[in-house]
Amino acid sequence: MKKIVGALVAGALSLGTAVWGGEWIRVNQLGYLPASPKVAVYMSDEAIDLESYALVDDCTGQEVMRFDTPRAAGLWGRMQRMYRLDFTACNRPGTYRLRAGDALSPRFVIGNRVYDGTADFILRYMRQQRCGFNPFERDSCHTHDGYIVYHPTRSGQHIDVRGGWHDASDQLQYVTTSANATYQMMFAYLKNPGAYGDAYDANGLPGTNGIPDIVDEIKWGLDWLNRMNPSKGEMYNQIADDRDHKGFKLPSQDEIDYGWGKGLGRPVYYCSGEPQVRGEFTNATTGVASTAGKYASCFALGARVLADFYPAMADTLLAKARDAYRHGVEHPGVCQTASVVSPYIYEECNWTDDMELAAAQLYLSTGEPQFLNEAVEYGRFEPVTPWMGADSARHYQWYPFINLGHYHLAGVDDSRVSREFTRNLRSGLERVRERAEGNPFLNGVPAIWCSNNLTVAVATQCRLYRELTGDDRYREMEAALIDWLFGCNPWGTSMITELPLWGDYPIDPHTPLIALGAGTTVGGLVDGPVYASIFNNLRGVRLSREDPYAPFQSAEIVYHDDMQDYSTNEPTMDGTASLSYLLSSLQQEGAEAAGPDRNEYACGGIVRTDRSKRQISLVFTAADKNDGARRILETLQQCGVKGSFFFTGEFYERFPQTIAQLIQAGHYVGAHSDGHLLYCAWERRDSTLVDRQQFESDMQAIYGRMSRAGIDPTQTRIFVPPYEYYNETIAAWARGMGLRIVNFTPGTWTNADYTTPDMTNYRSSRDIYNRVMEVEKREGLNGHILLFHLGTDERRTDKFYDRYLERLIRTLQKRGYTFVALPEAVGE
Repeated sequence: MKKIVGALVAGALSLGTAVWGGEWIRVNQLGYLPASPKVAVYMSDEAIDLESYALVDDCTGQEVMRFDTPRAAGLWGRMQRMYRLDFTACNRPGTYRLRAGDALSPRFVIGNRVYDGTADFILRYMRQQRCGFNPFERDSCHTHDGYIVYHPTRSGQHIDVRGGWHDASDQLQYVTTSANATYQMMFAYLKNPGAYGDAYDANGLPGTNGIPDIVDEIKWGLDWLNRMNPSKGEMYNQIADDRDHKGFKLPSQDEIDYGWGKGLGRPVYYCSGEPQVRGEFTNATTGVASTAGKYASCFALGARVLADFYPAMADTLLAKARDAYRHGVEHPGVCQTASVVSPYIYEECNWTDDMELAAAQLYLSTGEPQFLNEAVEYGRFEPVTPWMGADSARHYQWYPFINLGHYHLAGVDDSRVSREFTRNLRSGLERVRERAEGNPFLNGVPAIWCSNNLTVAVATQCRLYRELTGDDRYREMEAALIDWLFGCNPWGTSMITELPLWGDYPIDPHTPLIALGAGTTVGGLVDGPVYASIFNNLRGVRLSREDPYAPFQSAEIVYHDDMQDYSTNEPTMDGTASLSYLLSSLQQEGAEAAGPDRNEYACGGIVRTDRSKRQISLVFTAADKNDGARRILETLQQCGVKGSFFFTGEFYERFPQTIAQLIQAGHYVGAHSDGHLLYCAWERRDSTLVDRQQFESDMQAIYGRMSRAGIDPTQTRIFVPPYEYYNETIAAWARGMGLRIVNFTPGTWTNADYTTPDMTNYRSSRDIYNRVMEVEKREGLNGHILLFHLGTDERRTDKFYDRYLERLIRTLQKRGYTFVALPEAVGE
């Protein structure tokens, strides 16, 4: 999976071999929406003049389109030639590769579903970062937090500030980043509520609770902010400090002694409005407004988000928003974080943007005109976020990285205000675009610490500006920045752990989970590339192994997938949360083009289709037996029903006449794997027994057999796994090949029609029939996928296809059900 440093040269449906040469094509590994701009980047460390490039269908190996106008681009590192390869003209869904020179790109998908599930996926990291009860550990941490410091009268007193999120791979907590993360998630949810599901409860454990998972996460953040602002004018902005940095540890194992005993409470920093000095380092705090504004905007928007779920809490939040805002008005200035043993803090220098957003959000929540007037006044202090277009900035100097207050003001009914702040949004984007000129990846973000967060911010601003104005001038830059996050960058890696699981992504992020062998930070956005000067001057940074990305580093900018490099490879909570709007919008855009996905999923595979429709899908699988083929075909024909059939490679080889009959009768014929592999352990489903290369080779083999049988592999992308058993890893690998896993709807016992009397799970045909009727009577069969076997062991003389299949179909037809082949049922 990881770190192919040369070009991948492969034939149709063949993994091929890695060529350790000097030509590479970088693509968005997750895929492309059909209507979006699509541009890959070709790189060569030799002076190769590229004259053309081609788009190749990955299933057939056939050239789909040829392009004769590669755009020469600026250079990167040791590369001697770079080109931007535009294939926007292809909007046909499918699985493809790009060929240019001797390079063949990684496989990628064009389709409306490529971003499905991504908005929820990053919430996995947010749940991992929870403080208080941590669902990843299924244990509690920091239950004694904390003890007040820097308060004029209450220092040393205990205050209950449990909850919230750990900021990154340490276990510090900041309102600065947590409030922004909470706001970003609320903003995304209100813009794209349909993108979010409900698979976890309020504690972050598996199980639905009737509340979207992102709202559970939002509530977790708001509860903590509530505790950190317990009364009017009493605000805290930080728990713990860099004395925490004493080696890797899991949250439940934190025993740092801050003076109250090992693991028995951490300092809680009061917003005093004055510089706070501990040890040899002093921050540059000048006021409270940067923190107060963040509280106010979160509470004001939180009142709206929670109204339908937690009305009692929502009622209190708007009043708290007013109080927090007025506190900011009375205490202007910036409130920085504190550090004790190192010089690294969040050096936020701006505060009027926080107050602008607070006032704008209060205006949207209350309609009171004074808030609009004040938002405009604050907004005019900083028309453009200063880092935009700059070559450098101090750590989090201009934060948040996107000014959502400008966006809100650009959307108000006052045309003068709207024009002014739309112009401000455009001015910032123009500065970044000017800086991107000559960059082969069209990325004008400075390579400062957490550069990926800035990349997300610019892409978000591009999309919001386009939404407001209909102006597409930054559309290519928007797409390029998104593509950068998913692999169209010099290193060819996604910047989000395990997204996509079939691609190149951080496998060695800076986290105690990796260091202690406890897992990894699934769904976390890592910091991203930095200037080499930053990396070379950081304390305690070294690489633990040879750099697999060495050929792609430049003298100016570096990125390392190495746990020891906390400057480029540490996931951050606020950066991850800031992806919420982008991913949910991309997912929603695809859904609007494809129609809503009403399928129901388990472990990444479809297990039920639209339950609002009185339709059923009949599915038949077979590995090496076809004794029921004739009878099943006759029954389906007599009942006027089309079925869906999925076979192994052995079946395709042994029973070509059956395949031909099914095709001639108009049934859907697909793949059941080539070798009927067991993908995951029966006793532990998340233990995958094959690697990705084995999986892909096996699937390529079966599609080769299908093609030789006259089946168009581009039109048969639904796949039923062998043994009807798989896990999320297998589902992700299938998705990376442009396949969709489908499995039976559990509960009807139809898949037990293969069992023999000597088995403990034996079900007679009568038992199966009666069970289906019981489920139909109790809850209906709308959207059910009923799976049977085309052949069974000779020891089973009680064949369902002989005794009950026709009866079952006709009974259900009389009850108003129609039988629909899988492609139609799942929306293919």
